[in-house]
Amino acid sequence: MSDSVYDNSVRGPLSGIRVLDAATLVAAPLAGCLLADYGAEVLKVEHPRGDPIRTFGARKDDVSLWWKLLGRNKDCVSLDLSTPEGQEIFRRLAGEADVVIENFRPGTFEKWGLDYDTLSAENPGLVMARVTGYGQSGPYARRPGFGTAVEALSGVAAMTGDPHGPPVLPSFPMGDGVTGVMTAFAVLTALRARDRDGHGQVVDVSLWESLLSVVGAYPTVHAALGTVPERRGNRSAGNAPRNTYRTKDGGWVAVSAPSRRIAERVMRLVGRPDLAEQPWFGTGTGRKEHVEEIDEAVAAWVGARDRDDVVRAFEEAEAVVAPVYDFADVAADPHLAHREALIDLPDPELGSVRLQNVPFRLSRTPGAVRHAGGRLGGDNARVYGALGVDEDRVAELHREGVV
Repeated sequence: MSDSVYDNSVRGPLSGIRVLDAATLVAAPLAGCLLADYGAEVLKVEHPRGDPIRTFGARKDDVSLWWKLLGRNKDCVSLDLSTPEGQEIFRRLAGEADVVIENFRPGTFEKWGLDYDTLSAENPGLVMARVTGYGQSGPYARRPGFGTAVEALSGVAAMTGDPHGPPVLPSFPMGDGVTGVMTAFAVLTALRARDRDGHGQVVDVSLWESLLSVVGAYPTVHAALGTVPERRGNRSAGNAPRNTYRTKDGGWVAVSAPSRRIAERVMRLVGRPDLAEQPWFGTGTGRKEHVEEIDEAVAAWVGARDRDDVVRAFEEAEAVVAPVYDFADVAADPHLAHREALIDLPDPELGSVRLQNVPFRLSRTPGAVRHAGGRLGGDNARVYGALGVDEDRVAELHREGVV
């Protein structure tokens, strides 16, 4: 074929890496976003009904704002992979790809003739990232799995919330977010291995194991000591003070003192240097055992002052504090504005859309958010034309529901 199906005008440290993102919703598509942010040429392959994220959450002008985020920097084609015609087109697309990302239930791609052995027979360097709730093997492999389920199964919910209340699930897709980052890292690891030996491989990522990998040493502690963490609200299992405190004007601040030196500064600031002189104060465990006394002192001092005054005093004392922000505060923060952590992009559907910027900065080869998520099938004509499928055949495939 004379033209590539990919947009070769993309620049960035990952430019030249071609990704077929055939996944839906959050975790696996986020991996495609992260790769695209740094220059990978990502082709989003959706069912003609569209990725379910297009119907998820808040909307403006009947357009999903979640899709604008998770479809960013991707070209969009529609394709029904359950049809023989769709499967043939996908195999041709995979023949030009470096990476395929999918998150169907194990066995689905095999049923469609899109398994790794089939695709890699024509493209031995292909890396296939398979993202599921529980992995490609094991007794739970075929269970449907979403972030909420693994947030419960990983121990996160059990140790989150008030000690006298129920387990608490995060109000954002934590499990999906962690898995998206893990998947992007795994894909780059597999591509690095391919650089050495020329061979691709399957990347098997589970939401459960991804989230389990970032819960800290609790599995190690349980194995060694037989203990499990209890719900402590905002308090720490290892030191004090660590909590949120209400200010005089109705705001909140978060305070953390993970070391003795910082804890001493906090106690001097709140007018209780006597606590820092107690024998038990020298260890995190000792401070944790006297958390009620410490919290009472901090809460009383904070509660007598407005939020800005509290933050200013803590900063002058070189103690750690942060105001508890809502997203109106996030949008107005001057530091984030200086860092351009949120950017406004022109958008053909919404006029303008605000998105988070790239999550990390490279001094020589920075990434970029070039555009928000586009229209369903918006690149069908260009992509399928590059495959040699003429306009009449594309129109016919559209009538048949294949694209």
